[in-house]
Amino acid sequence: MTFQELRPKVQAIATNPQETTDNKLLQICELLKEAIAYYDWVGFYFKNGDKEELKLRSYAGEETDHTIIPFGKGICGQVAVSNKNFVVPDVQAQDNYIACSISVKSEIVIPLFKNGENIGQIDIDSETPDPFTEEDERFLEFVNQEVAKIL
Repeated sequence: MTFQELRPKVQAIATNPQETTDNKLLQICELLKEAIAYYDWVGFYFKNGDKEELKLRSYAGEETDHTIIPFGKGICGQVAVSNKNFVVPDVQAQDNYIACSISVKSEIVIPLFKNGENIGQIDIDSETPDPFTEEDERFLEFVNQEVAKIL
């Protein structure tokens, strides 16, 4: 399924008045994981109250022990500090990387902003080396804009 085909599906989930916010987040994770072959784990992390850490809220894929990530640690923690997209073509080449699974080869993390504040992020792990393009970045920025509307 193309990113163009996925956009209205993401919007339909986000605007469904019958679902809770948590169910919407989970459905978006599941949709992306199922629809994009190289998205092997999809999750949303959010700032954990006033703490300088991220907390995993919803995900699709293998279970992870990394439900809390301190700011600055790993790719997700770095994005919490930098407020910038982070594309990692080869996780083995990253010094500050938290390994979730030995099968993960690459990762993309896109910050999620609400009212100009970085409140969380979408995190995608892939078992495919270097699959992420600028198209992935633009699509995931769109996903985060839709998610911000429901938070």
